[in-house]
Amino acid sequence: MTEPLFIPLCPRPVHGSIRPPGSKSITNRAMVCASLARGTSLLSGVLDSQDTRVMAEGLAALGISIVPKWQGKTIRVGGCGGTIPAGHASIDCAASGTTIRFLSAVCGLGHGTFRLDGTPRMRQRPIGDLLEALRSLGVDASAESPGDCPPVVVRSQGLAGGNTTIRGNTSSQFASGLAMIAPCTPLGMTLDFEGRLVSMPYLEITRQVMASFGAHCDSTLASRWQIAPTGYAAADYAIEPDASAASYFFAAAAITGGSVRVEGLSRKSMQGDIGFCDVLEKMGCAVQWNNDATSQSITVSGRAQRGIDIDMNAISDTVPTLAVVALFADGPTTIRNVAHIRDKETDRIRDLACELRKLGADVSEHADGLTIRPLLQPRTLQAVTLATYDDHRMAMSLSLAGLRVPGVGILDPACVGKTFPDYWQQLATIAMLDTVRWPIAFQPPKP
Repeated sequence: MTEPLFIPLCPRPVHGSIRPPGSKSITNRAMVCASLARGTSLLSGVLDSQDTRVMAEGLAALGISIVPKWQGKTIRVGGCGGTIPAGHASIDCAASGTTIRFLSAVCGLGHGTFRLDGTPRMRQRPIGDLLEALRSLGVDASAESPGDCPPVVVRSQGLAGGNTTIRGNTSSQFASGLAMIAPCTPLGMTLDFEGRLVSMPYLEITRQVMASFGAHCDSTLASRWQIAPTGYAAADYAIEPDASAASYFFAAAAITGGSVRVEGLSRKSMQGDIGFCDVLEKMGCAVQWNNDATSQSITVSGRAQRGIDIDMNAISDTVPTLAVVALFADGPTTIRNVAHIRDKETDRIRDLACELRKLGADVSEHADGLTIRPLLQPRTLQAVTLATYDDHRMAMSLSLAGLRVPGVGILDPACVGKTFPDYWQQLATIAMLDTVRWPIAFQPPKP
């Protein structure tokens, strides 16, 4: 869709319930672990999106048996037992950071030459820290674009394992990629983390998914993981709903003063982004956690009234969402310690500040975050069209401003298909918006 999608004003505070699609982070990690396992695994509750399809196609290019039934939300994976079948492959990772990072590491287990590439933006996202770690383990891994950016070429004759160091202040996905291949090496692997780890909850997701497929990771030291050479065993694995996707609906409640219940998530979720609810609670919302074994849910109610000063390093994917919530608080909000989100699908600090200013917000950009001062009279602003930079999280977050600011248009609305194909329909339903002219943002190819 080339025309902007204009968001109708929300006619009332939102009230309702939703079950988000499966977690992208868990789906892609589970596909990798199942692919390296001995035997056949069945993954259920999987996310059907551009990112997960790209991962499935990448693993298939490496010779893995991947049989998705996207409409049924399942993938049957015939594991390779840690031995990559293909001797060479050219993998198009599109805009999927998890795919290029995880599969660059997986290719280190292979015997041959593998090339991984992606979109023009992917060629601007540094991957040098991961490649340096692979080289220290004896793999010939290099990047072809300036600044150690993709395309990536991996030439390997197998990977024995051993000790390596990975910087923790760039992307947790580098460490996750190395950790997931470690059980398949003859020696296992010791990962030493240098500096403070960003997005630490995502590493915990990696550890838990690995454990579900039989791997053992000793993480008693915060700065070191020791992973035994156990290999993986096939498993039937259910994927929980996406907590990052849920954040947009929690935010809709906080912006309009309504109430939204998200099914399938609880305080026990392995995803750190449920911590977004704690942030909204600090801003004045009420949060109800239902941790019943048979019926899990989280309900957020009431308006986010107070501005806050918050370190969002651990839940950095929700920074754009909180920034939009902050527009409607009664005082300024400062978001800190998220410098690494400048290397996401777009520079999520610089470009977020730019789009919020178009709405009339007073925004100060910092090296590691930003300060947002609330809109004084949101209903009196002029109509504005907001750019999304081919970034799914920018599109979904910025759309929430349109629930209270008249005339907000979202450019390239179909980019939400990267992780949440049904986002526009779900938002329209829960906010009682007119959907007659709204697009189906992502049409998956027929199986």
